[in-house]
Amino acid sequence: MLVLLESLSFYRNVRIGVVAGGLLAVLLYLVRTFELLGPLIDVRDYPLFGPDVWFLLLAFVLAATSALSVAVVLTIATAVRGARENGTERPGQ
Repeated sequence: MLVLLESLSFYRNVRIGVVAGGLLAVLLYLVRTFELLGPLIDVRDYPLFGPDVWFLLLAFVLAATSALSVAVVLTIATAVRGARENGTERPGQ
């Protein structure tokens, strides 16, 4: 199993996904927190915590799902590229 993960560059893809997801989440959290696109009309009640804590939790969820999505797409692309390079097409075509 480890050989398969290494041949698909899985660990490299996960690191790239974590960086991409983290940057996206931090960027969107900063835009929301510092109101970089203008003030928001906030008429909701946020139970237990203020809106900043809830948006921080949402930023974590966004970072995790983005990281997973990027890692999966890169791993699939690596698998397809590897299959093409190894000549998995039928001979004679």
